[in-house]
Amino acid sequence: MAKIAIAEVVNALKGCTDPEIGLNIVDLGLIQGINVDEANNIKVKLTMTSPMCPVTSVILADAQLRLEHLHDIGNVDIDLVWDPAWSPEMISEEARMSMNV
Repeated sequence: MAKIAIAEVVNALKGCTDPEIGLNIVDLGLIQGINVDEANNIKVKLTMTSPMCPVTSVILADAQLRLEHLHDIGNVDIDLVWDPAWSPEMISEEARMSMNV
């Protein structure tokens, strides 16, 4: 079994969009860390734009499902973290340009 590349995980997560903002969670800056071990267990640290985000469960479920569909993966563990706190500066340059921000 070949080790899954971080880029493959990132690519899968780019399919997960925040329904309120309309940006994928990678470009939105919600991904705080990704680790893939030798058994292809994936651990993702993910934050939300706000602790009061009403779509947190939707985003977490979508991210989990997208990662579980990767070929030859082990376990998927998504940790919701609040440190560092999300800020608009975390939005990717590409997303800023598409939003004219």
